[in-house]
Amino acid sequence: MKAEIHPNYHPVVFQDAASDFAFLTRSTMTSEETVKWEDGNEYPVVKVDISSASHPFYTGKQKVMDTGGRIDKFKRRYTAGKK
Repeated sequence: MKAEIHPNYHPVVFQDAASDFAFLTRSTMTSEETVKWEDGNEYPVVKVDISSASHPFYTGKQKVMDTGGRIDKFKRRYTAGKK
């Protein structure tokens, strides 16, 4: 492996701006802002707009939009012949 060509891979805290959720992982991203983590160490913090704590799919608040009655049309077409 060549030296000096790979980015610095270090611990980083990702914090969800929409909720009070944060997690520690490793990344090449960095930030000037730091946060003190549960283990007592300080890590760079990267703010994200959405995470599993605030995404509608993971929170169960996702809504299916039926535009033009496509679901009903599908059900009528493919369940009418079955008995």
